[in-house]
Amino acid sequence: MNENILIAVAWPYANAEIHVGNLTGSHLPGDISARYHRLKGDKVLMITGTDSHGTPVTMSADKLGKPVEEVYKFYHEGFIELFKQIGISYDLYTTTHSENHFKVSQSIFLALQKNGFLFKKTEPQWFSPGLNRFLPDRYIEGTCYICGTDGARSDQCDACGNVLDPTKLVNPKSKVEGDTSSPELRDTEHFFIDLSKLEPDVIKYLKDRAEYMRDTVLGESLRKIEAEGLKPRAITRDLDWGIPVPVDDPSWETKKLYVWFEAVIGYLSAPIEWSQVSGNGEAWRDWWTNPKAKQYHFIGKDNIFFHTSLWPAELMGVGSAFMEIFAGDENPLILPYDVPANQFMNLEGKKISGSRNWAVWGRDALTRFDPDALRYYLTVNMPESKDSDWDWAEFVARNNNELVATWGNLANRVLAFCYKNWDGHVPDVELSTGGSRSAPALRPADLELLATIENGFNTVGAELDAVRLRSALGEAMKLATVVNQYLDVNAPWSAIKVDKDGASKTVYTALKAIDSLKVMFAPFLPFTCEKLHGFFNYETPLFGEQYTETVKDSLGEHTVLRYKPIEGLQWKPSELQPGKKLNQPGPLFKKLEIEVIDVERERLGK
Repeated sequence: MNENILIAVAWPYANAEIHVGNLTGSHLPGDISARYHRLKGDKVLMITGTDSHGTPVTMSADKLGKPVEEVYKFYHEGFIELFKQIGISYDLYTTTHSENHFKVSQSIFLALQKNGFLFKKTEPQWFSPGLNRFLPDRYIEGTCYICGTDGARSDQCDACGNVLDPTKLVNPKSKVEGDTSSPELRDTEHFFIDLSKLEPDVIKYLKDRAEYMRDTVLGESLRKIEAEGLKPRAITRDLDWGIPVPVDDPSWETKKLYVWFEAVIGYLSAPIEWSQVSGNGEAWRDWWTNPKAKQYHFIGKDNIFFHTSLWPAELMGVGSAFMEIFAGDENPLILPYDVPANQFMNLEGKKISGSRNWAVWGRDALTRFDPDALRYYLTVNMPESKDSDWDWAEFVARNNNELVATWGNLANRVLAFCYKNWDGHVPDVELSTGGSRSAPALRPADLELLATIENGFNTVGAELDAVRLRSALGEAMKLATVVNQYLDVNAPWSAIKVDKDGASKTVYTALKAIDSLKVMFAPFLPFTCEKLHGFFNYETPLFGEQYTETVKDSLGEHTVLRYKPIEGLQWKPSELQPGKKLNQPGPLFKKLEIEVIDVERERLGK
């Protein structure tokens, strides 16, 4: 039965280029899942956008001496270019700096306020006497009072992963003013969400998902709640850039909604914007008010607690009030189905660091390597259950020994051999052992191989359904190995000289297996599988097209990336017909020279 699947991916901050760790952490696994579910015939909506309001964005603008909006748009356009080049098929990639996102976020605020989950409280916040303004949490760094690590942000420590009380940070310093700064605590009033009232519901929500949530996700979330509880948390901050607080009080004009609170609301606002630009303003409900819909949130491990606990708490708190305020009905919003968060990818044994240029940047890597070569290595090395490491020697080895030798050569040598010896057509064979045609009938061994390949749609599909993407790709590659072994035994390149009928059976069987494997590999390797699909001379492509649009609203205009899907169920075995005309084939992948390793390592850190 087809399902409504929302693929929601973490929103990247508009303050730095995207590196391979970001890609394998959330964007690529989201895309693989979206492409698979589309092939299955599910109704898929894949969304995210640029997080335009976070303090990393304003800090970047301060450093560059440029307006924040100019900086955010620069990175936003670069993100869209990267996703097009590497094939991240967002149905909508947008931005949090849009009229629609402002309205949805403010409606969530008002719904929580209506339901009694917000309260105002005066608390101390770091203030810079030199700049004469309050400093957002990420403008302050110091020593973590929990693990003792230096360089902890005042709101969160990346070393131990704990959410921090900014006022407890040891030896705080302003990142804007440097080590000589002396920030001080001053009182300021803010709105808080009373998460403690929602704690029992959040715990029940998590335990209800124990059957399929990853242990690394579920365990961390429940342990944190058990250790710390869900405490009231500020949802506004003293900022110039961001979403205004929807209260009729001039004293709040210098405050904005806190980015941790409003950015996750993008998982709701983006589907609403997608509906609007698609000409069907109510379509988003299929993923947000339909209790049978499934929402998957693809994120990195540093955001697990926000997505498994704080975001569900927001949604529980709004109840049906959001829909009353925003849409005029009483349908409650549904909760995320699964949060398949990945761990981190390191680089050559060290943590990726943008400031030290210890990174493999996405757009830069694509100037030297094909997108599917990068996608393949990022998937087989995906940090699903523990941190992984990008190693240039391994990248070259896996590209050459697996992607090229096992899969690429299989497809190319069989298609090229067939095209040359059967006049550009699929060999004419009888498809069953009991057929009546004059063409040679397939042998039991041929039918056995095809049955093995066809069963792969179940085994590979089961892994993809469970979001075990590394395993799914591994299963597909094992099946490619089985076809290679079949060819080694039957050797059509030799048999054609003495038994062309036998060679016909072997080549047809291998072609049909490759045609099926093409579909199984397609979510992982969309560019080369689409190319292979063309070699088989199919009229309808495997995948749709990515394109950009400009959306105009009261805040100006912003570019969005969109995707036009192909309709129809395609996650199924090949139905390749004997005698079908083929197109001239060619290699799918490039073998990499060993010198690439040293060249790429030399680039690091410079």
